[in-house]
Amino acid sequence: MPGSSPAFARPVTLRRTLACDLAGVRAAVQIVRGFLVEQGWGEGDLMSFDLALAEACNNAIEYATGTGRDQPITVEVLSDASQVEFRIHDHTPGFDWPEQIELPSPESESGRGLWLIASLMNYAGYFRGRGENILVLRKSRPSVAPVPKPRLEPERATTSVEKDAIISDMVEELSSCYESLSAIFRYSGELGQTGSLKEFARRLLGDLLRILQADWFVLRLVPKDKLELAVFAASEPALELEPLTPGARAEALRQPLEIEAAMTRQTVWFDAEKPPAADDPLAKAKPGSAGMAHPIMLGGRLIGTLTLGRKQAVGAEAVSARSGAIFTAAQTNVVTTFADFLAIQIANARFQEEQLHQRLVAHELEIARNIQRSLLPSTLPQVAGFSLAAFCRSAREVGGDFYDAIKLDEDALLLVIADVMGKGIPAAMFAAILRSLLRASPELTRQPSALLTRVNRLMFRELSDVDMFITAQLALVDGAARRIITASAGHCPLGLALTGAAAGTVRGFSPEGMPLGIKPDTIFEDETADLTENCRVLLYSDGLTETLDRNGKPFGQARLFDWLMRSTAGWRTAETLKDELVSELDAHHADAVLRDDQTFLILCG
Repeated sequence: MPGSSPAFARPVTLRRTLACDLAGVRAAVQIVRGFLVEQGWGEGDLMSFDLALAEACNNAIEYATGTGRDQPITVEVLSDASQVEFRIHDHTPGFDWPEQIELPSPESESGRGLWLIASLMNYAGYFRGRGENILVLRKSRPSVAPVPKPRLEPERATTSVEKDAIISDMVEELSSCYESLSAIFRYSGELGQTGSLKEFARRLLGDLLRILQADWFVLRLVPKDKLELAVFAASEPALELEPLTPGARAEALRQPLEIEAAMTRQTVWFDAEKPPAADDPLAKAKPGSAGMAHPIMLGGRLIGTLTLGRKQAVGAEAVSARSGAIFTAAQTNVVTTFADFLAIQIANARFQEEQLHQRLVAHELEIARNIQRSLLPSTLPQVAGFSLAAFCRSAREVGGDFYDAIKLDEDALLLVIADVMGKGIPAAMFAAILRSLLRASPELTRQPSALLTRVNRLMFRELSDVDMFITAQLALVDGAARRIITASAGHCPLGLALTGAAAGTVRGFSPEGMPLGIKPDTIFEDETADLTENCRVLLYSDGLTETLDRNGKPFGQARLFDWLMRSTAGWRTAETLKDELVSELDAHHADAVLRDDQTFLILCG
C-alpha cells in the first residue's frame, strides 16, 4: 500500500452513497453542491468542485469490474473554516498515482481527467487498499494560504495562462456535450408528435448552429433508388440547392465538397486556404465561409451529408491559434453526435413510412380481392348434355382475372374469361365494369364479336386514360345445336379437344381482335366449331401457362393442351377435371412463388 488514509479528528459532515451507475452522478454532485453552499463556498469554487467530483465519480464507476460493479460509491465531504476535503471510495482494481501529473497534449484522450482534478484542487492523493480505494481531494478557502502543490511537469511548471486555457477548453467541451445531450433528449420525443421529419431536422440543426456558434447548415440525403445528394433541409432558402450527382472530372478539378465527403466517407474542411471549387454550389451560395462537410452514416451505409459553416473572420481571429481548426475538437464531436442521432431518426422515419406503405398496399389488395371474389358467380349455371366447372386462385398481388357464366336460356350459356392488365383496386374495378357491361347488353349476348365491339367502345376512354387494357374471351355454348361460337380480345387461345373422328389434337381458337382499350374502332371476329360427345372446352388466363417451377420453367401451352387431350379418355365430370388440372399446376410450381392469378373454365360435353 503506497500510502495510508490519514486520520481525522472531526466527524464526517456529509456522507453520500450512490449506485455504481453513471446516471446517479449528477444528482450526487448537486447534493454536495447544496451542502457546500450552506458552508459559504463561492460560485467559482463550487464550479471547480462540481467538475472534479463528477470526474472522480465517473472514473470510480467506469473502471469498476466484477463484483465491484455491485458495490456503491461513497462520497464523504468535510468542510471547515480553512478547507474542504472530499473522500471518494471506489471498488476498482486501483492504479498507481503518478509522482508527476503532466499536462496532456490537446490531441490526447488519456490523462485529461486526472490532470483536470489536480488542476482544480490544492491537493490530490490516491490510496489503494484491499477491496476499496480512496481518492482524497482538498482545497483551501481563498482567505487561507493554500497548501503548496507539486509541480505538474518535470521540465517546467504550467503557466497560469496555459492552465486557464486548458481548463477553459475542458469547460467548453463539457458545456457543449451537456447542450448537445440536452437538445437530443428534448427532441427525442418530438418527431412522433410533429410528424414532419423535415421540420424536426431543421429545428434540431438550428440548435446545433447555436451550440457551434455557426451561421448556416445544409442537410442533404440520398433518396431511395437514386445516386444523388438532394437537399432535405437548410437554414435559409438560398441554400435550397439543386441535387448533386458524382461525375467524372479531370484530375485537376475537385468534386463539390458534399460529394467529396460522401465518396470518401470523411469530413471535408473548407476555408480561405482551401476553398470550395469554383463551380461548387456552396462557393456561390456562401462565398467567404469556413466550415465542414460531414458524411452521415448508419451501419456502413451513406444516409447523406451535413455541411455547416460560418462567415470567415480575418486576421488572427480566423482560426484558433491552439488547434488550427475551424471548429474545436469538442465542437466536432458534437457535430458527429448530432449526425449520428439524425441518421437514426431518418432511418427510423423511412422504416415507418415503408411499413405504413406496406400496410396501405396490403389493405388495398385485400379490397381488390374482395371485389374480385364478388365478381365470381356463387353457382354456375348448367345446360343439358354438358357440365361446367370453374377455378380462380389469386396470386399474392391481385390482378384483374375474373370469369362469368351467363345463362341465356335452357340450352345456351355465354362463358366469359378476362384479365385486366394491372394490379390492385383499379384492375378489380375495371373487371367489375366489364362484367356489368357484358350483362347489360342482352341483345348481343348471342353475338360474341358484336358484344366485344360495343364493350370496347364504351370502355376505351377510361382504359386509355390510365394506360390499362383488358384481354377477354367470350364463348357462346349452344347446347341444343352442340355448337360453340367464340370471339377474342387478345386473350389466350380457347382449347377445344374433340373425340370420335375429330379426335387426336387440341384445337386452339383465337379469333382476330386486339385487347380492349387499345383502339376505339377495333373489329372483332367470330369462330364457330361443333361439339362432339365427350368433348372438352377450356377457357383460361395466362396465369396457367406462365406458372413457373422452382427452376423458372413455365407450365406452357403445349403441356396444358396435352393434358386437355388426355382428359378425353373416359367420361368424367367437369368438377373432377377441374381438380385434376389444379393438381397438375400445383405439382409443377410446388413451393415456387405464384406470380399471377390462375383462372379457368372447363366444359365437358
